[in-house]
Amino acid sequence: MVRLSMGCGGAMYTESLVLTAAHCVSSTGNNTSITATYGVVDLQSTSAIKRTSNYVYRNPGYSTSAGGDWALIRLSQPISGAALLPIATTTAYDNGTFTVAGWGAATEGGAQQRYLLKAQVPFVPDSTCRQSYPSMKTAVEICAGYPEGGVDTCQGDSGGPMFRRDNAGQWIQVGIVSYGRGCARPNYPGVYAEVSALATAIQAAARDLGGNPDPDPDPGPVFENTNNVTIPDAGAAVSSSVTVSGMAGNAPSNLQVGVDIKHTYRGDLVIDLIAPDGTAYRLKNSSGSDSADNVITTYTVNASTEVANGTWKLQVRDVYSADTGYIDSWKLVF
Repeated sequence: MVRLSMGCGGAMYTESLVLTAAHCVSSTGNNTSITATYGVVDLQSTSAIKRTSNYVYRNPGYSTSAGGDWALIRLSQPISGAALLPIATTTAYDNGTFTVAGWGAATEGGAQQRYLLKAQVPFVPDSTCRQSYPSMKTAVEICAGYPEGGVDTCQGDSGGPMFRRDNAGQWIQVGIVSYGRGCARPNYPGVYAEVSALATAIQAAARDLGGNPDPDPDPGPVFENTNNVTIPDAGAAVSSSVTVSGMAGNAPSNLQVGVDIKHTYRGDLVIDLIAPDGTAYRLKNSSGSDSADNVITTYTVNASTEVANGTWKLQVRDVYSADTGYIDSWKLVF
């Protein structure tokens, strides 16, 4: 479970991607304004793990007749070892009793919660749900709730998961909190994005964002430089090179850039990938408030306009004084 700073919920799809609702975000593109809180029931707990976003992908079909209320938020740094919630890829689990959870209001019009709440709600057939919501998009939406009301998600729970056990007893996400008439009103069940109908698109977007929860057993050729390069304190940019050869055509649209930089204040660092023709791709900006150590992560770059073969460089500059470090290693995975 994840709490997002704009007042929505979400679920960890991969260690670097949060699955949430499209209506919780405004558009696709670079976005560093969202803070994700993970790992706690109490949002005020000092053990909370927080990450800022660096990119948002909003389902382009959401605002069309196709619908599909889902989005992915990429975190600036992955949450290593995060508990992931797999998504349903078939309709086999679109029935029964579901669990919903979030930090949203406990009553209609009420305050947001400090502590995570959960509830159980039963599946409502499309034919019944459409009586309450005639414009419901049955191809991509699923409903859950009691005829008498009383139990429901509410304002602030948007984007959070609806889930149940699969046949192996493992949790699986079947819905994303989308909309409803008020909260827990009789004959107005909650409406959720139907994950099984959207799974293929979610998986494809996740791959493009560098967050495939099922790693490719054959990820492609790897070109790596393991030589250490010292990064001058508040000095000129330094670079480490890898030479790519034997590749046909251009680099892929999801070129993976694995980075291992040891540094005592990673907010000091600006990191770029330099293509053989000199084009720079910004991987990381400096941030004076990011005092954590090290940059150990994988970035995804759309390098499809670049010829694959040639010398690629990882360029790093320390823009603030007092802390130091070095490039330990880095690699390109095609």
